[in-house]
Amino acid sequence: MLFIDLQLCYQMLKACLTTKGMLVSESQDGKFSGVIARMCRIEGQARGIAKMMVEERYCVDILHQILAMEAAARAARTKVLEIHTSHCIDEALASDDRAYQAKIVAELLSLIEKIAR
Repeated sequence: MLFIDLQLCYQMLKACLTTKGMLVSESQDGKFSGVIARMCRIEGQARGIAKMMVEERYCVDILHQILAMEAAARAARTKVLEIHTSHCIDEALASDDRAYQAKIVAELLSLIEKIAR
């Protein structure tokens, strides 16, 4: 049996509505609005894959859909990293706070290490 978390579904729906012009101000000046739309599509892909599994569809078809979802998740990750570098890292580099700069650079290096695994 497939378990559905209704609260999570509501939150995802709210996020999807945010990208369609409602509640955009909740998304930190909209910098993530495009990524939220991507995540909503990924969430739809995941539900579709789960449905394929429930229907016991052909394994290769399911695997192709999983590969497509993974590619979409990588694209979303890349976009968030781009946003991070163009906002947060630029802000840190522009500041005079060397400790803050070192912290942000260390976070970025740790993140790149995790991505490389």
